[in-house]
Amino acid sequence: MPCSNCGEENPSQARFCMFCATLLQTTCPQCGAEAPQEARFCMSCAAPLSEDVAPPEHAAAEPPETPVAERPASFADGRYVVDRFLGEGGKKLVYLAHDELLDRDVAFALIKTEGLDDASRQRISREAQAMGRLGSHPHIVTVFDLGQLPVAPSVSSVPSVPASAESQPFVVTELMGGGDVEGILEDADGGRLPLEQAISIAVETCRGLEFAHEKGIVHRDLKPGNVWLTADGVAKIGDFGLAVATDRSRLT
Repeated sequence: MPCSNCGEENPSQARFCMFCATLLQTTCPQCGAEAPQEARFCMSCAAPLSEDVAPPEHAAAEPPETPVAERPASFADGRYVVDRFLGEGGKKLVYLAHDELLDRDVAFALIKTEGLDDASRQRISREAQAMGRLGSHPHIVTVFDLGQLPVAPSVSSVPSVPASAESQPFVVTELMGGGDVEGILEDADGGRLPLEQAISIAVETCRGLEFAHEKGIVHRDLKPGNVWLTADGVAKIGDFGLAVATDRSRLT
């Protein structure tokens, strides 16, 4: 990376010129991502990096934040107190919540009911049954609770949750602070993990699968998005929604 002040070439990872100490990277005022000194727009969110640059017409607008008044304060009659909204997937809304009964932080997943038929509801129940049958294992995400919530105004106003639903299934699991492997791969340089980390994830995933198979449970949907990491980097298999017990009939 050439320095705009002295013109000398610097390593690509350098933040300051090693010849004249000029700042080589800048920080986006909107998302905090770093960008090269010559960049006019942020590579992460397309925000202008200087006041004299206008936002591009095609730049996506930042999604409006859900008003605090519309966010559920708690679930299950106050047992799970919502701390914040973690994210939305194709089939669920996930919150960081505190289990007041057992005094621990959990991931509270509210299942979307739009287009959810009886078979889909059975899959949700089967996931909990499969996890219950597995019990506790260091490389399988622990499911703490499963249930149904009657739809209330505070719940039906949450984005993507239809107000017409009669009830909302929910699943409560341990909090996986490291994210899923799919997201980690997307953020990794070149889409590749360090060899040591990749081997560790593979070995721990295999141990979780071996344990599940010993219990007669086949996952059927193993992929990077269903392997999660703890805050300490320990890999655990999650989302047994398509799992099937080898001694029971399949539900497809």
